[in-house]
Amino acid sequence: MKCKILISATALLFSLQTAKAQHKVDVCVYGGSSAGVIAAYTAQKAGRSVLLVEPGAYLGGLTTGGLGYTDIGNKYAIRGLSLEFYRQIGQHYGKFEQWVFEPHVADSLFQDYVKKGGFPVLYKHRLTTASTANGAIKEIKLDAGGKTVTVSAKIFIDCTYEGDLMAKAGVTYTVGREANDVYNETWNGVQMLDGHQIPDGVDPYKVPGDPNSGLLWGISPLPLAQKGSGDKKVQAYNYRICLTNDPNNMVPITQPDNYDPSRYELLARLFKAQPNRTTLSDYFIWSRMPNNKTDINNRNGFSTDMIGMNYDYPEADYATREKIIKQHEDYTKGLLYFCATDRRVPVPMQEEIKKWGYPKDEYVKNGHWSPQLYVREARRMKGAYIMTQANCTGEEVVTDGVGMAAYTMDSHNTQRLVIHKDGKDMVKNEGNVEVGGFPPYPVSYRALVPKEGECSNLLVPVCLSASHIAYGSIRMEPVFMALAQATAVAADLAIAKNIPVQKVDAAQVSGILARNPLADGRQGDVLMDNASAALQKEGEWKTIKGSGSYGTDMLAAEKNAKAVFRPEIAKTGNYTVYLYYPRLKNNAAVTNVKVVSGKNEQLVPVKAEEVKVVGQTSGEWVKLGTFNIEKGNKAYVEISAGSAGEGLVVADAVIFVPEKR
Repeated sequence: MKCKILISATALLFSLQTAKAQHKVDVCVYGGSSAGVIAAYTAQKAGRSVLLVEPGAYLGGLTTGGLGYTDIGNKYAIRGLSLEFYRQIGQHYGKFEQWVFEPHVADSLFQDYVKKGGFPVLYKHRLTTASTANGAIKEIKLDAGGKTVTVSAKIFIDCTYEGDLMAKAGVTYTVGREANDVYNETWNGVQMLDGHQIPDGVDPYKVPGDPNSGLLWGISPLPLAQKGSGDKKVQAYNYRICLTNDPNNMVPITQPDNYDPSRYELLARLFKAQPNRTTLSDYFIWSRMPNNKTDINNRNGFSTDMIGMNYDYPEADYATREKIIKQHEDYTKGLLYFCATDRRVPVPMQEEIKKWGYPKDEYVKNGHWSPQLYVREARRMKGAYIMTQANCTGEEVVTDGVGMAAYTMDSHNTQRLVIHKDGKDMVKNEGNVEVGGFPPYPVSYRALVPKEGECSNLLVPVCLSASHIAYGSIRMEPVFMALAQATAVAADLAIAKNIPVQKVDAAQVSGILARNPLADGRQGDVLMDNASAALQKEGEWKTIKGSGSYGTDMLAAEKNAKAVFRPEIAKTGNYTVYLYYPRLKNNAAVTNVKVVSGKNEQLVPVKAEEVKVVGQTSGEWVKLGTFNIEKGNKAYVEISAGSAGEGLVVADAVIFVPEKR
């Protein structure tokens, strides 16, 4: 009974806190994205009073909004609470960690962070003004359904996808694409490449061959600008669509609001131009999620990306954004309905899509449709340091990194227009870029703070300071969460020392993240990879760089080689030991791994056929067993390649995960 009374009292207090017209806290986080929840939780665990403000009705942003096929790049880059989040996803599905998941599972985890953190959340509170004085935000005003709510804080963290607080505070930002010559880049600005492209010869006019008939819907009349030139256009948004093929959990795909089949006329022409492309996977990235669900993304020339229809979104007011969001929803639902019903759709594709529908158990308060449009890019701060292509490729390495990124430099198409080629007018997409192959790289702390003198108490981990093409690599949900944790640590230090955020020591932030990765004092993993100076090697190991490794590179040998990972263990206890197993074409059928802890020695044969790599990742952690390990460097993992030479044996990384954190 006492427990129930305590819970009720806590709930009442929480309700009273959120209903107040004025709030005064140490840290105000604006934007309940995945980054926002992690920032609020971290600041609260540091002992600060925190308020999380979400202009919408849901937490988690894209992570709860359908993006279940996580864009990782390289697991090495993901640390701290961000990694812990995917470990918890894994626990839900009975695995060590997992990067593919259902929306409601992610939602429940973010709600758990709110409960564990004990910080209040204001839903449906929209920013109207930010009052500044002496180069700092003093308070912000929020519209809560016609009621004005005021929040004052020592530090503010903008975790929106749009950078609304940053803009209201008068911080310098940009929208669109820089010309390549601005930052000496190669892949910025206008780029007409082959990815997600429309094949040659597809006519752009309503009446084929007749320019006077007008352009098909979605095609711009503007001419193609010079390659590498800058503009204010924004890469396309879409919805990451969660459907199910479980008949018992399905709401049928029906005709949506404002359905107009003429929007999909270009798609119908693509069907004719590509007669061999007749399946859903030819026109959608149809990624399977657990429990018979999907995360559907854009693929090829005409798909879920609503190209060219979002240019006004970044700087628009909420009413205009709502219209743009509704247009994207109508377009996307209409696309699904068109594919399911229009007679011009290839029969195999139509038969496939008829087996799918909206899941009853997802987005139950939003008509089973995601409440989060995929805002891939909006405003980008022009901060104390600007991340560029050179940072992504390793040509320039910052010394004040507080997080890492690793994904391909990625931009979706930005416009659909007409070009003249081989004596014909034809429609093409422009703006898609996918350039990768580089290892994880650090993200500068200075890219998360405004220029000195602009705003001394604001941190921006989502709309951070980066060029368009560098942002395309950094802008991934796991990275946003990691950078958000770093900004919360920085906020705590700024308050403790009563200094501007620009004066916070990035090395101190990194040190705290390393010592306290889970923000609550629990012990973190003990990681050792092949780059460690403590690694002992025998035989002929060769270094393999590029994609596939955990981190910058990995070691591989075909025979007569041995590598010993002997990490420093700080605390005696039980540890579960994992080996990172990269997905390679020529892995050895069996990798012999020996784990030694004191007098306990265990040989674990890792069989290639039993390692199932799931999601956008180069490999998986393979469990070797749980061992009682004394502090020091007495335990080790030995990987050996025998004399047979039946494929590559890889020595990449091991982790020791404490049983009790």
